[in-house]
Amino acid sequence: MLESFVLREEDAVRVNHEELREVTTALFQKVGVPSDDAALAADVLLMADIRGVDSHGVSNMLRNYLTGYQTGRIKPLPEWRVVRDRPSTANIDADEGLGIIIAPKAMEMAIEKAKKTGMGVVTMGRCGHVGMAAYHAMMALPHDMVGVCMSAAPPQVLPTFGAEPRLGTNPIAVAVPALDEAPFVLDIATSVVAVNKFRIAKRLGAILPPGMVADMEGTPIMEAGPVPDEFLSLPAGSLRELGSHKGYGLACVVEILSTVIGGFGFAARNTRESPGGFAHYVAAYDIDAFSDVGEFKQTMDDFLRTLKSTKPAPGHDRVLVPGQLEAENTVERTTTGIPLHKEVVEWFRSTCAELDVPCSL
Repeated sequence: MLESFVLREEDAVRVNHEELREVTTALFQKVGVPSDDAALAADVLLMADIRGVDSHGVSNMLRNYLTGYQTGRIKPLPEWRVVRDRPSTANIDADEGLGIIIAPKAMEMAIEKAKKTGMGVVTMGRCGHVGMAAYHAMMALPHDMVGVCMSAAPPQVLPTFGAEPRLGTNPIAVAVPALDEAPFVLDIATSVVAVNKFRIAKRLGAILPPGMVADMEGTPIMEAGPVPDEFLSLPAGSLRELGSHKGYGLACVVEILSTVIGGFGFAARNTRESPGGFAHYVAAYDIDAFSDVGEFKQTMDDFLRTLKSTKPAPGHDRVLVPGQLEAENTVERTTTGIPLHKEVVEWFRSTCAELDVPCSL
């Protein structure tokens, strides 16, 4: 991860993940979320923090979600419903429920469909933020399935050559089981980086490398500097010469499969009409429907080990595979605690005092 987005240890407070889970669950309940849903929402956030995906953990997202509930932008008791249902597919109207609560339920549906038909796909519209996309994709792993999650977000990212945001950061996550190796877990934004990481960089007072953002006229900023007060996000690749059309195109694919296919319009047209503003796609592929599970997992082990054994380029110690750092973070953070910025800990304490929630942080 770029140093711009990494919390320095001297600025961190290490917090036990179970204590953080307890406080987070209680805060969700305090704003009207039922206990089971509150525990599920906390699990999605804590999984991000444990895996080192701080941009989608409690530091950035919890306060946003609580504000959404308090202002009525997110419904704590949505009347979500399945509007279309077939043996291998379904489409859900989430009724402005929070995505980190609706999406796991949709993924459970996809997994059950995959058990019967070999694959299951469920789309969701009029939904809130989905959190770390990998959480939902990884739900397929214990079932010997490949999991996929995509999310179309409100416009924050420029099309290649554009001066107005038309697409979200539109992440794609794919989780694949292996035998002895850690699962392959790819979780990427189709923008240069997720917008939440800029919030982290702003909090840390970090310097961004060139080509990370554009000015308000759409021109990429090609000098290193702090996070601007106002900026526009760029598709992955930054510049056309560096492949930004690929990030732009992938963001369009996510939009089509998450939003358009479900009959929910598209994000750039819907932001004024839909307070939820997000649409999501989850899928599960049963490996047994395609090949022998044991042989598949052994081949995945061989594939991942081949990648890891690649000779590193000068200045680098090793070649990584998607999901490797997150697996290593999981071991380290469940042992030593989750590092939270001091400002985040103070926010927890003041918010808990304001909502009369016990806080042990």
